[in-house]
Amino acid sequence: MTAQNSATSPSTIAVTTPRPAVNQGTLLAALGVLSFSLTFPSTVWGLESFGPWSLVAVRSVLAALIAGTFLLAGRVPLPERRHWAGLAVVGGGVVVGFPLLTTLALQTSTTSHAAVVVGLLPLTTATFAAIRTGRRPSRTFWIAAIAGAVVVLAFTLQQSGGALSTGDLYLFGALLVCAAGYTEGGRLARLMPGWQVIGWALVLCLPLMAAAAAVALAHEPVRLTAHGVIGLVWVAAGSTFFGLYVWYRGMAAIGIPRASQLQLAQPLLTLVWSVTVLGEDLAPAAPLAAVGVLVCIAVTQRAKS
Repeated sequence: MTAQNSATSPSTIAVTTPRPAVNQGTLLAALGVLSFSLTFPSTVWGLESFGPWSLVAVRSVLAALIAGTFLLAGRVPLPERRHWAGLAVVGGGVVVGFPLLTTLALQTSTTSHAAVVVGLLPLTTATFAAIRTGRRPSRTFWIAAIAGAVVVLAFTLQQSGGALSTGDLYLFGALLVCAAGYTEGGRLARLMPGWQVIGWALVLCLPLMAAAAAVALAHEPVRLTAHGVIGLVWVAAGSTFFGLYVWYRGMAAIGIPRASQLQLAQPLLTLVWSVTVLGEDLAPAAPLAAVGVLVCIAVTQRAKS
C-alpha cells in the first residue's frame, strides 16, 4: 500500500505543480495586452509634443536605458552568439518597425481605425509561428485566417472610400514586422527570461536609435505638453519595456496560441480608450469589424493543427 502511494504521488505532483505557473503566465500575458491597448492613445498624445521620428527614437532610447539598468543591476551575462540573430529580429520588429510604422500611420488614421487593422496581429503571429515551427495548421485555421483578413480589408476600403490609404499601408507593414518579432521573441523567451529578451533587443538597437534621436530632434520641433510627456513615458516604459517584458514571459509560460487568445481583447480595449481618453467619434463599422476579426481569431485558436 505504501509502495503504491509512493509510486502515485510523483504523478500527482507532476499534474498539480504546473498550474500556478500557467495562472501566472496568463496574468502576465493579460497585463501585456492591457499595456499594448494603451499604446495608440499614448502615441497620439506623444505626437502633441514630438514629431513621429523623434517620438519613436526617443521612446526606444528611454526604454533601452531602463532595460540596460536592469541588465546591469542583475549582472546578466551577454546572450550566447546563436541568440543574437533572433534578438535582431525582435529589435527590428517590435522596437523599431512596429512603433515607427504605427506612429506614421496615426498621423492620418484614428486610433479606432488602427485598432481594427492591427486586430489581425494574432492571426499574423499565428501564421508566422506556424512557418517558424514547421507546423501545418488545419484547413479550418486558414479559412478563418483569410476570412479575418477579408474583414479588415473590407473595413479599411470602406473607411477610405474604396482605396487603401498610406496610413493603411503603414499599418499592414506594422502587422508583418511585429508578428515576426513576437514569434521570435516567444521562441527566445523559452531559452532565457522574457525581460532579458526585450532588454537585449532594446540594447542592441540603442546605438542606432540614439543616432536617430539626435538627428530627428534637430529637424523636428518639440513642444512639450503634459499629454505629450505622459504619452512618451508610457510608450517607452509601459508599452515598449514593461508590456513586452510581461508579454514574452507570459507567452513562454502558456504558449503562443493561448496568449493570442488573450490578445483578442486588445482591439476592443483600444476602441474604448479612443473614445474615453481621446474623445474620438467611433465609426459604427469599427466595433462590428473588430468583433468579426475576433470571431475569426477564436476559430483559428480552436482549429486543430
